Amino acid sequence: MSCPICKKTTVQTYRPFCSKRCADIDLGKWFGGDYAVPSQDPEEAIEALEEIEKQSSRLH
Repeated sequence: MSCPICKKTTVQTYRPFCSKRCADIDLGKWFGGDYAVPSQDPEEAIEALEEIEKQSSRLH
């Protein structure tokens, strides 16, 4: 099995990763919202768009 981040051989202690560094990179991706499951619910799509607009207006 290879590490999903860097493709090196995994280490049992950090499986499925090869090191703590790659495990932390993956955790950062989760926290950053890089991993998401798309929804087919139209209401959720509307709520997401409204939230994006709200966040965008706060930045400007």
